[in-house]
Amino acid sequence: MARHLYQCPLRWADMDAFGHVNNVVFLRYLEEARIDFMFRLRPEGGGPSFAGGSVVARHEIDYLRPLVHRHAPVTVESWVTRLRAASLTIAYEVKDPETDGRPEEVYVRASTVVVPYDLQARRPRRITAYEREYLEKYRDDGSSETLAV
Repeated sequence: MARHLYQCPLRWADMDAFGHVNNVVFLRYLEEARIDFMFRLRPEGGGPSFAGGSVVARHEIDYLRPLVHRHAPVTVESWVTRLRAASLTIAYEVKDPETDGRPEEVYVRASTVVVPYDLQARRPRRITAYEREYLEKYRDDGSSETLAV
């Protein structure tokens, strides 16, 4: 499956009194990765895309290990696990990939249900054919291909 990769910087203010990244801050990391992922859909000509509006309907998050502040960014991998007529589910892993013989470390696994939204009409809308074509590239299909963008 293809995955969107986002390098998310850690900020000193992200830490809590226990010396690790606060649980609420992880939702901000997911938001940054999701916006980066979905706004890449916007075509050069400014055609219809999620830039026109979307809302979060649901978050699920599993905290697996503490993440302490450091200067190196953390990687947020995102991919689509469910694609319906008027919603999609994005899955995430916030992690440090395997490097220099060190094993991969996953800090958080999460998912978000996103609903395309018509801001002018103030109501949900269907996913367009253009959006679906883009999202299908990142759909969970069981393979291990990664797209770095």
